[in-house]
Amino acid sequence: MTLHHWIAAVFAAALTIAALPHAHDATAESRELRVCADPNNLPFSNRRLEGFENKIADLIANDMNATVKYSWMPQRRGFVRRTLKAGECDLVMDVPAGFEMVLATKPYYRSTYVFVYRRDSKLNLRSFDDPVLRDLKIGLHMAFDDGANQPPAHALAKRGIVKNVVGFRMFDVDSIENPPGRIVDAVAEREIDVAVVWGPFGGYYARRQSVPLTVTPVSPAIDPPGLPFVYDIAMGVRRGQEAFKSEVEGVLDRRHADIQKILEDYGIPLVTNAAPSSPQR
Repeated sequence: MTLHHWIAAVFAAALTIAALPHAHDATAESRELRVCADPNNLPFSNRRLEGFENKIADLIANDMNATVKYSWMPQRRGFVRRTLKAGECDLVMDVPAGFEMVLATKPYYRSTYVFVYRRDSKLNLRSFDDPVLRDLKIGLHMAFDDGANQPPAHALAKRGIVKNVVGFRMFDVDSIENPPGRIVDAVAEREIDVAVVWGPFGGYYARRQSVPLTVTPVSPAIDPPGLPFVYDIAMGVRRGQEAFKSEVEGVLDRRHADIQKILEDYGIPLVTNAAPSSPQR
């Protein structure tokens, strides 16, 4: 969460459950790593286990001599309350670093919002201050289900760029497979000129188009006075489970290179030189 539909704005507070992770109760032969995940949210996860979170969960489970068992639920308001906090699973694969509803691990990747546009458009977009944005049809993922807008909407509105913005739904479109990818399809099909999206969506879906697309980080990384576009992503366990958190972090350390390779294979834009923040996905 994934911003992963992304995240801090869509989670609601709920009671804390202090039961030990099921993974620690089992014998070595039958140990399970119980993971909460969205069944229709590539590039993060799906029921066919095609997302990068699925691959990383397998990697963690293998290191722990465990088997992954999923609890599937769309990543919407109440996701943590109804899954991790309800004891349905022990690990959330994608939360903001420092997310208060969980005990968050150290970050395992950092990404950014990006501009996505056709390479043959010759736009060379880099900044929200580029005057050409006033003349383009700009695609944004629509507001979170609690009504909060994503950071690009605030940045554009601050500059008076509103009338040429087109909204795309990323949630509650159950009849469409992987609805967050529709906005990148629209760029390739010339329905819009540019999309401004959370990096994992932009990088993954741009690679799957039949025409070359450019994916470039937005600028500035922090829009004054303090709107960030670069975020650290961690994993989450239930509060009180410090030992399990440390075990997961040990795997993140040992398998860092393997995890980075998975992220790169999925086209996730990785940032290494910006201050961390808490994402909204």
